[in-house]
Amino acid sequence: MTLSPKSFGWTLDDDGVATITLSRPDRINALTFEIYAELRDTFRALKDGMPEVRAVVIRGEGPRGFCSGGDVEDIIGELFARDMRGLLEFTRMTGALVHAIRTCRPPVVAALHGVCCGAGAVIALACDVRIVAPDTRIAFLFPKVGLSGADMGAAWLLPRTIGFGRASQILLTGEFVKAEAAERIGLVNQVVEDGSVHDAADAFARALATGPAFAHAMTKRMLEYEAHVDFTTGIEAEAQAQAICMQHPDFREAYDSWVEKRPPRFER
Repeated sequence: MTLSPKSFGWTLDDDGVATITLSRPDRINALTFEIYAELRDTFRALKDGMPEVRAVVIRGEGPRGFCSGGDVEDIIGELFARDMRGLLEFTRMTGALVHAIRTCRPPVVAALHGVCCGAGAVIALACDVRIVAPDTRIAFLFPKVGLSGADMGAAWLLPRTIGFGRASQILLTGEFVKAEAAERIGLVNQVVEDGSVHDAADAFARALATGPAFAHAMTKRMLEYEAHVDFTTGIEAEAQAQAICMQHPDFREAYDSWVEKRPPRFER
C-alpha cells in the first residue's frame, strides 16, 4: 500500500520512519475537514497494512507552532449551518482520528513546538511519545469557545496521562501549559534544546524503528486493552501476549545476537 495524502506532507525513509508534516504554516497548521479525514485514513491504513512503516513522527511546519486546532474560518462557519446529525458526523470524524492514532500498529512520536492547542493538543496527546521544544504551549481550548473540554477523547486520555485532578483543571479552564510545566506533570515526555526538537523526535523514532516491530505493536495493543480491565485480567492478558511474542522470530534473534555479540536484526 502506498499513501499520497494531498493535505499534509508524508515521507517514508529506508529505516521505516514515516514523517507526517502538517503544512499550513500561515494558519499555524490549522486543520480543515479534508485534513481531519486524510489523517484519520492515514492512521487507519497503518493499523493493519504498511508493515514497512515501523515508527511515525508527526510534526508541524513553520516557526509558530505544531497545530492551532480546527480552522475557524474553514470549519466553524459550516458547523453553524449543520443540524445535529451533521454536527455528530463531524465530531465523530475527529474522534475517529484520535482513535486511529491510538490503535495504529507503529508507535507515534509527536514533535511539538510553539502553539499546540485545541484539536492539535488532543492529536499530540494521542501519540505514544511527545518530545517538545522549550517554546511549546499546550492548551485544550474548547471551553474558551463555549465547548466542553471533553472532546476527541481528551477526557479519557488526559486523566490517564497526568491524573484526574490536573486533567480536570486543564480541561475546565482551557489555559495554556508551558513546556517546563508540561514535562513536570507528565503531559510531555521530554523538553529538548531550542531548535533540536525535530532531530530529537526523529532520533527517538529511528531507535524504535530498529527495534522489534511485532513486540512494539503488542505493547501498544496491551496498553490500550488493559486500560479497560481489572488487574487480574491484565496479568493474564500479558502472560498470553508475552507467550505469543516468545513464538515470534525476533525473540530468537535477540538471543542469537546476544550469544554472537552483534546487534540484533529484527524482522522487517
